[in-house]
Amino acid sequence: MVASAQLMLVLDDSIANIALPSIQNELGITPASLPWVINAYILAFGGLLLFGGRLGDLFGRRRILQIGIGLFTVSSLVAGLAPAGPVLVAARAVQGLGAALTAPNALALITTTFPAGQARNKALALYGAMSGLGVTVGLLLGGVLTGTLGWRWVFFINIPIGLALLVGTRILVDASRHTGRLDVPGAVTGTGGIAAIVFAIIHGGEQGWADPVTLIAFALAAVLLPAFVIIESRSADPMLPLRLFADRNRTGSYLGMLFVSFGPMGTFYLLTLYMQHILEYDPVRTGLAWLPFGAGIILSAGIASKLVARFAPRVVAVTGILISTAAILWLSTITPTSGYVQHLMVGIFAVAVGFGLSFVPLTLTAVTGVRPEDSGIASALLNAAQQIGVALGIAALSTISVTTTESRVPNALAALHQARAAGDTDAMATASQAIVDGYTTALSSGALILAAAALIVTLMVTARPQHQQKLDATKGTTNA
Repeated sequence: MVASAQLMLVLDDSIANIALPSIQNELGITPASLPWVINAYILAFGGLLLFGGRLGDLFGRRRILQIGIGLFTVSSLVAGLAPAGPVLVAARAVQGLGAALTAPNALALITTTFPAGQARNKALALYGAMSGLGVTVGLLLGGVLTGTLGWRWVFFINIPIGLALLVGTRILVDASRHTGRLDVPGAVTGTGGIAAIVFAIIHGGEQGWADPVTLIAFALAAVLLPAFVIIESRSADPMLPLRLFADRNRTGSYLGMLFVSFGPMGTFYLLTLYMQHILEYDPVRTGLAWLPFGAGIILSAGIASKLVARFAPRVVAVTGILISTAAILWLSTITPTSGYVQHLMVGIFAVAVGFGLSFVPLTLTAVTGVRPEDSGIASALLNAAQQIGVALGIAALSTISVTTTESRVPNALAALHQARAAGDTDAMATASQAIVDGYTTALSSGALILAAAALIVTLMVTARPQHQQKLDATKGTTNA
């Protein structure tokens, strides 16, 4: 049930992207408003994760999980029936709220249901595999549904999944509840601060980092987040217990996940554009091209669940990060005529393998040793780091790509379409090369960020292998 919930949430992260042109044509959404079909979901999801995780700790994870799934399902129906753009954007925001209530409590249920060791490792491997599979299936399914049944079905598909999850979680997931009060000042400042920084990243990627609205959002985050820390340090029952950061392994895992999510998801975004704009893939073919990504995640997540039992988490995580770094550097050598099998497929598969190898040990280290009453908020922090990393990666790498391309050929994409229509091969070659130069420069930057992630994990995540931890615990018991 937890894996299926994660699959549904990640599926919705990508499935709507393919349908955007059809949505725009039918509902008459302006180009300026169209990105908010995606951004409304990301903003609500990322901004409310801490709040959703803490609610699960206080009022029961199954209860909040079911409320989140219910909101997600109902808002999917409203989105599919939306008669106009504002209704669709509002429904997407409610979907994000549902996701924020669902995601941290799903991960927390793994921590509290499965004991540390092989059982939890396998559960986290399945959880991680669903994350990668959801992105790939989302692109493929989005293309198929949009092309056959219409864009509304990219939202209707969530309804049977959501209903099945509501029944399944009621039967199979144990109810739990912890006592405590909701820290309202902490909830307001924390949620507001996270939402402000996510909005600033999204808006900065679209309108520029020096745009007044972007700067105001960053300034608001700079005020709210320190206020949040001060409030939490003085609260008797904080929304975010600062003791979670006392463990350097956990803090290193949060930072590692932030930077690890930056690279692969930015790569995903850029290569999808490359396939459609340069190689002229249609939506279905683009989705099929990403199947190796799903396969790589599933394979590597299963391998990682076994490796973390024998090797230190940072060894497994850093190995995965370096594999992804090398793969993104390989992909940064694409040209306007690169072949899929010889170039793209190998790189895509290797990026996924590296991401899967790093995801499992970082997740395991972030939630290991957390008090049961803090499991929801600890999981929410990890999810928030991942969501902010994804948003920052897409925004930053997109900005680098566009800036590089514009410096070579202004309005290169429009020039490429005009040249194709006119059959001007020289103009096509010039515009294509300028666009690809933007992609390759951005991909190289993403590889540098991943290298920084490897350094952070190496220095901060010092936990010992699981088998050694068990030996130490046994010796401690014997000595006692």
